[in-house]
Amino acid sequence: MLRQLGRSAQDCLKEICKLELAGERATTSALASALAVSAPSATEMTKKLAARGLVTREPYRGVALTDDGRRLALELIRHHRLVEQFLVAELGVPIAEAHAEAERLEHVLSERLEAHIDAVLGHPTHDPHGEPIPDGRLNVAHEEWRPLYSLAVAERSVVARVPDEDSEVLAYLDELALVPGADVTMVAAAPFDGPLTVRTSTGDHAISRALAATVGVA
Repeated sequence: MLRQLGRSAQDCLKEICKLELAGERATTSALASALAVSAPSATEMTKKLAARGLVTREPYRGVALTDDGRRLALELIRHHRLVEQFLVAELGVPIAEAHAEAERLEHVLSERLEAHIDAVLGHPTHDPHGEPIPDGRLNVAHEEWRPLYSLAVAERSVVARVPDEDSEVLAYLDELALVPGADVTMVAAAPFDGPLTVRTSTGDHAISRALAATVGVA
């Protein structure tokens, strides 16, 4: 059924699902922001999805996926995250570029090619940004992580998650070796919400608390 939906409808389904997985309501304003469209455009998209039985709409409360809508959205998320992992792990695409490429490819990936990519990668559980990949039955693990800034001074941990949509931020994090699977140690935390100093394989780096809030550690 995914192929019967246009790209904008698929993107809308995916963003609703991502909000729900994060425990948030898919309000019109949240969807408009995630999709970079106007509120009226987001409303029109959800009306079309509701007409197909993929979401239910509640006045002033946003939308919620139906069982069919959730299945389709998770299929799309699985496509996207498997493609990202393939691009980075097998083709050497920089992590900062993988998201944009996967956004284009997720809409045309066949189930047969998806299964082949999954097998070649050894059935990965996470994408390059640390996000869980829905499995073949579309089950998705609930991930627990805490922000990098919560580490105590001298505490060591492992990066578990980084944001996936801002390529400039990702390129900078990659330069600092603050990527999933990398070791990180809190070296110093300036008082009064000042900058943090973290140690990675590339040395000591001063970063803002705002940036540290986007990085999850195990």
